[in-house]
Amino acid sequence: MRLQVDDSLVSLDYPVILRQSEEGYAIGCPALPGCWSQGATEEEALQNIRIAIQEYLGVLQESLKGEDVRSVTVTV
Repeated sequence: MRLQVDDSLVSLDYPVILRQSEEGYAIGCPALPGCWSQGATEEEALQNIRIAIQEYLGVLQESLKGEDVRSVTVTV
């Protein structure tokens, strides 16, 4: 979901899980179910998950068009 403030995009931070294997790195975003990627190096995996998160949120935003979407603030 893209958040807009005064017609500008807002950056969001998402925690990711990085797992090293014999093939390289697997990386996932626990806040976005099913959002996983991989890379040969840690840097490549981080870049790939950044792209995967952007695409995931784009699809989510598109699927919510026409819905009554609200937001809430949560402090942990």
